[in-house]
Amino acid sequence: MVCFIFILLRISPGDPSLKFVSPELNPGLAQKIKESFGLNKPIAEQFIQFISNIFTGNFGVSYEFRKPVAGVIKNYLYFTFVFSLISFIIQITISYFLALLSVKKINGIVDRFLNKTSLVLYAIPSFVLGVFLIFIFSEKLKLLPASGLMSYDSESLSGSARITDYFLHMILPVITLSLGGIAVFYKYLRDNLDEVFNKPFVLNSYGYGLSKKEITKKHIIPNAISPLISIAGVELGILFSGALITEVIFGLPGMGRLTVNAILSRDYPLVVGCTFISGVLIIISNLLADLLKAEIDKRLIAGMIN
Repeated sequence: MVCFIFILLRISPGDPSLKFVSPELNPGLAQKIKESFGLNKPIAEQFIQFISNIFTGNFGVSYEFRKPVAGVIKNYLYFTFVFSLISFIIQITISYFLALLSVKKINGIVDRFLNKTSLVLYAIPSFVLGVFLIFIFSEKLKLLPASGLMSYDSESLSGSARITDYFLHMILPVITLSLGGIAVFYKYLRDNLDEVFNKPFVLNSYGYGLSKKEITKKHIIPNAISPLISIAGVELGILFSGALITEVIFGLPGMGRLTVNAILSRDYPLVVGCTFISGVLIIISNLLADLLKAEIDKRLIAGMIN
């Protein structure tokens, strides 16, 4: 995938060196800038150099920031990591309790309402939801800020006021990023719980005299959560790799916004670096999810045997 991005960037129209050249300057300056960026070499030679650098963790120097790509990504990755982790925890927690509430009475009023609401939330694109929230809570009600992490006068605020200001700025982005995931996790978990409730071993557990609370805690929930872990791994990897749309809408300094800006400015090394890091994060998240799922499956099998 990274190699595909590299080749696609090189063959696409445009020349990133032209943004550093003024028509009033010596025409030979453009050639010197190309040479400094290594853009004067054939694509095949640039690709070989790129592959050799990848194995050493060297993505080159960002054209825009004039710094090593790894250092630039590091500055933006921290925010995305914290932002995504908060959203992920909210998604899992809320969907878990909503699913438990829903399966108390399948096809009841609450269950039907939550099912329809989850479908609506899932169908709404995040950029539509983000703009709608900004319009309602920022433009109309004037309750929450529309963009950024802090107010322009945040440096003059006290410690507690600065924390409050930061919290208010993060409310709308977190809601925008979390609602779609809540809908997905809720639907998967609700359907899994409903399926497990009808399994023969649940009826057998009632026959052994176990209470509904014990059966739910020890058997139903672990068996229902296990298939959800793979989905959670994918979602977490996507979040870590950059909540692109949300970060762009709310002007947040994360990996998603950095990637978009790198593409628009034709910052080849930074685009490739962001793509590579995003891919690694997705792989790691899926690997951790698979390991966790395998451990849970072992415990479930051991519990059934005992």
